[in-house]
Amino acid sequence: MSSTPEPRTRVAIIGSGNIGTDLLIKVLRLSESLEVAAMAGIDPDSDGLARARRLKVATTHEGVEGLVALDEFAGVDFVFDATSAGAHRHHDQVLRPLGRTLIDLTPAAVGPYVVPPVNGDAHLDAPNVNMVTCGGQATIPIVAAVNAVTPVHYGEIIASIASRSAGPGTRANIDEFTETTSSAIKKVGGAAQGKAIIVLNPAEPPLIMRDTVHCLVSDVSTETVTASVEEMVGRVQAYVPGYRLKQKVQYDRVAADDPLRTLARGAGEVLKVSVFLEVEGAAHYLPAYAGNLDIMTSAALRTAERMAAHHSKEAVK
Repeated sequence: MSSTPEPRTRVAIIGSGNIGTDLLIKVLRLSESLEVAAMAGIDPDSDGLARARRLKVATTHEGVEGLVALDEFAGVDFVFDATSAGAHRHHDQVLRPLGRTLIDLTPAAVGPYVVPPVNGDAHLDAPNVNMVTCGGQATIPIVAAVNAVTPVHYGEIIASIASRSAGPGTRANIDEFTETTSSAIKKVGGAAQGKAIIVLNPAEPPLIMRDTVHCLVSDVSTETVTASVEEMVGRVQAYVPGYRLKQKVQYDRVAADDPLRTLARGAGEVLKVSVFLEVEGAAHYLPAYAGNLDIMTSAALRTAERMAAHHSKEAVK
């Protein structure tokens, strides 16, 4: 006798741009535990809302207020916010009193940071979780992998993304990107100090996302650090198949008179660990070069599925 399938957790998406639409497609194609009940935007002619309607998903172009007014909203447990940092603060004020869990894909950082392979189980009951940034999702796992072996005195990440993949929302959030990512390098990655830099690469044809991670550490076994980094890359690849090391992990001793020493005061011997990554998107909706957006939607989907599974277990108790 076949068992009755478990009911899926109903979710809604705010934001009908590139990120929200890619997330819509990912949930519909990949998730075995979630279903999209509604999508909200502010542009009635957006491609995202048009696609949602064709896929029989309820839509509104009246933003979060329109979403709350939809009949389908009554059954929604999780809301993904794929808009902007400024808009998210308003969405949180509207939705939190209604008991909905928000999964924030903007750098608003209203809720705690979540990077799935690092602290994916740490905030399963939080009413609002923040997915940091695309650069954060790509690089913080590496900082955490190095920090798991030896304390990271300073962590710096450079995220280079195709200019064409940076839409209005991404560009509006540039300042928040650097602040939120830098903070998460410390709070999630474990570095004592953190710095984030983003580069919008104007090259044509567009290049896929490239990320560089530099960590200053005390003298340590390079083999152990390399093994930890490679293991972490495998964990990210489990939900972002296009995530990979571009070359072997690099190590350089920092000379006593090198200005970098000021970032690791009192550390004795200092080693710079450099990790070079690239992220190719799955091209569910976005082009393959838009790995920066793909890793965000993939991380958000992973987080929602974990939270939904946790909530289901708690409801059974």
